[in-house]
Amino acid sequence: MTDQATELKLEVSRLIPASREKVFDAWLDPKMLAQFMMPAPDMSVPEVTSDAHVGGRFLVVMRVGDKDMPHAGTYKTIDRANHLAFTWESPMSPIEDSTVTLDFEDAEGGTNLRLTHIRFPSEESRANHEGGWTRILATLAEKV
Repeated sequence: MTDQATELKLEVSRLIPASREKVFDAWLDPKMLAQFMMPAPDMSVPEVTSDAHVGGRFLVVMRVGDKDMPHAGTYKTIDRANHLAFTWESPMSPIEDSTVTLDFEDAEGGTNLRLTHIRFPSEESRANHEGGWTRILATLAEKV
């Protein structure tokens, strides 16, 4: 692994028009995850599992056409309605210890959600993930 991979990170924020509890819980609920974990318009999510406790695992299978792309991880921190952190295992970002952190804050009109993702194999991977996470948060805002 290069030092560059260690240093690469992204941050995306969005106002979500729902309570912190509702927005937070959506990230642990397989039915909700299946509705918003789509980083591209032509995707579907045919399978989601979530063992929502620290040390528990999740799986989100994203499908484009007839190709399945499993994304998985381990929950590192679960502080309901405040903070959620998990590892991110993706075929698009095969980096050990890639981690996503979500911070939830009250805001006028709902919840300000800040997503931080660290450790990418390249600038291109970071840019692709930034676009994907931006779309995911926009879809979440529509679904909660």
